[in-house]
Parts: sequence; C-alpha cells; structure tokens
Amino acid sequence: MKPPVFATLGCRLNAYETEAMKELAADAGLDGAVVVNTCAVTAEAVRKAKQEIRRLSRENPGAPIIVTGCAAQTEPETFAAMAEVTRVIGNHEKMQAETWAALATPRDLIGETEKVQVDDIMSVRETAGHLIDGFGRHRAYVQVQNGCDHRCTFCIIPFGRGNSRSVPAGVVVDQIKRLVDRGFNEVVLTGVDLTSWGADLPGTPRLGDLVMRILRLVPDLPRLRISSIDSIEADENLMLAIASEPRLMPHLHLSLQAGDDMILKRMKRRHLRDDAIRFCEEARRLRPGIVFGADIIAGFPTETEEMFENSLRLVDDCGLTFLHVFPFSPRKGTPAARMPQVKGPVIRDRAARLRDKGAARLAAHLGARQGLTLTVLTEGPRTARLEDFTEVAFALDQPEGTLMRARITGHDGTRLQATPL
Repeated sequence: MKPPVFATLGCRLNAYETEAMKELAADAGLDGAVVVNTCAVTAEAVRKAKQEIRRLSRENPGAPIIVTGCAAQTEPETFAAMAEVTRVIGNHEKMQAETWAALATPRDLIGETEKVQVDDIMSVRETAGHLIDGFGRHRAYVQVQNGCDHRCTFCIIPFGRGNSRSVPAGVVVDQIKRLVDRGFNEVVLTGVDLTSWGADLPGTPRLGDLVMRILRLVPDLPRLRISSIDSIEADENLMLAIASEPRLMPHLHLSLQAGDDMILKRMKRRHLRDDAIRFCEEARRLRPGIVFGADIIAGFPTETEEMFENSLRLVDDCGLTFLHVFPFSPRKGTPAARMPQVKGPVIRDRAARLRDKGAARLAAHLGARQGLTLTVLTEGPRTARLEDFTEVAFALDQPEGTLMRARITGHDGTRLQATPL
C-alpha cells in the first residue's frame, strides 16, 4: 500500500485539518492518492492551487487527485473542470470518516461516484467531530473554532468555512491535557474568527473565559498562545489574562486590515483606526513588552494615497512588529470586487512600502533585544522562539522541544542570534 501524498496551501487551520485528514485517510486505507488542501483567501491563492495540482499530477502519474479546502468549497466547478482532478470534496466533507471510506474504494470504482461532493457549508452547525491532538513537533496547534459570521466586503472565507461554530471548553481542555502529557511545552489556539469563540455555546462564554479555564485546569502547561484575533472583540477576561497570566504568551496577531476609517467602513470592518490604537495602548499598559503582528491590505478599492498613508502610519501608531501584507486581489462574488479598483502597479508599490516599513520595525525590535538573556522554546536543532514569537537562531544544534535560557548576541534583520546558557 502506498500512503497518500498531502499538500497544504494557506493558513494554520488548513495545516491542522490536513493532519486530521491524514488520520482519516489512514484509518480508511486510502491507497496512492494525492490530496490537495486549497486556500481561497486571494485570487492568487486559487491560481497557486491549480499550479500545485498540475505539478503533483506530473510527479504522481496515474494517482487520483482529490481537491478540498476553501477554494474547492467556494468554486468547485473550477477544479472539477481540470483534467487532472479526480474528486472535489468540500470543507465539511473532508472531516468526515465516511468520505474517506468512500474514497478508499478500488481505483476502478472511483469514476462511478459523482466528481463533486460539496454541500452547503452554511448549513453546518457544529465543528467537525474529528479532533487530533495537535500537530507540529514541539508546538501544538488546537482548533477551537471554525467559520465566521461577519461579512467583510473583501473576504470569501465565510463562504468556504461557513458560519462560526465553537468546540466546547471541556473538549478543548481535555485535548490540551493530553498534549501536555505527551510532552508539548506550548499550545496555540487557532480558529477562523477566534474571538467569536463561545457565541454559539450554552451561556455564550467568551474567548477570555476559555483562556482562563485552560490555564486554571491545565497547570502543567508552560505556554499558551492565541493566534489571530479581532481586537474590537477582545473581552474583559481576555484582557485580564493578558495582564495577569505569565503563561499566556505576550504576542498577539491582530486582524487590522487598514488604518483609514473610510477604507475600514468600505471593508465593513467593525473597528475604526482609533479603536486599534487604543487596544494596543491598553494591552501594552497591561502587559509591558507585549508584541503585535497584524494583517494589512494594500490597495483596497478606492484607496487614495492619503488613505494609504494612514495605514502606513498605523504601523508606528500601534507599535506593530510583525506585518503580514496582502496586496489587494479581487475575489469574485465579494462586494469589493465590484468597487472601483486601484491599478496594479500602485497596489504593488504600496505593498512594497508597507513591507519596507515592517522590515524597519522588525529590525528595531530585534536590535532592542541584543544582549538580553531570555527564555526560548527550541523548534528545530538550531531554531527557537521567544515568548513574544521572535525567531531565534543558534550556531550549534540544541535539544528540540526544550524550554531553555539563551543570551541574545545579535540579529540578521529577520531573526535573533543567540548562545544557550
């Protein structure tokens, strides 16, 4: 039996779900297939998915090609029309054991099944029942939420992921206990719209309630980290955890998207520029030294140079360190795709200026840590992360998955260099 080949594009949640699919495929006895888990966040992401499918088809002649993920969910016909593709399955279907049992039928029967298996994701009301105990060698990622109830004008993801749904706190805590028992020193909570966690659960708990419960009930967990959040939805207990819980890591990735109020309104975001600045100031007051990353879109439709300058200034006004810059790419079916578009060369120029600003901020952040002695979690033989998620490099191999003290000796502009103590 030849194990399936899996390829993942896009976010950490996709990577998490690929690990779950590997288990489902192995349990079903799927033989010799290629599975591509796609991303739909931009038109470029869809193009890359098609490119990846063609490459894998050339490298695995005769192997069935199964395409799933957000792009498969939002435009199944695009992939069904590709000669290389054997089956297209939706985001809900990919997490069901019966889907993989059907896919594991003998090769000559595959063609007898309908090529597209993509149901209405909006009808899904629960998270997938199949949970894996994290993934990653030394940092475990735990999915606690899926889907999104918001409708930002540029975003196709709700139509790929469905409405927001949460994993109950007890299930999350039990999973994290198992991860700690297996030796993981850090757990990262992930989701599509993480700060909406709990809205669909009895009593409507908030993300801060979940964080506090994990830290209280899993006292042996050294590090808890939360991934991208919508700062306007940060609740009181989340802010309390930031202020009072040293095991909650001092790093937040914020879904900001822009720094101009008119553009934020046209994006249908739920915050304004001053809201973002106030959140960062308050979080920094509660937890001095906390570090922020952020998503920012360059060249959103109707964005003038003055509007863009507001986004550029937001990097300094919020004190951002890690920037994830998206050149705007219209997604068919979204309101933003019908708005007056900014010209491509202008978008590319603005994205480059944002990246330059981000590189300068990161270099300053790295320089401020030179000479300090800090705790790191080793990820590979020569790589590690600080509590604030800054990457660290060692000149010599170190024990992997270990919390250790290290002295920062320099940096190369993108990561720190350190010597273990």
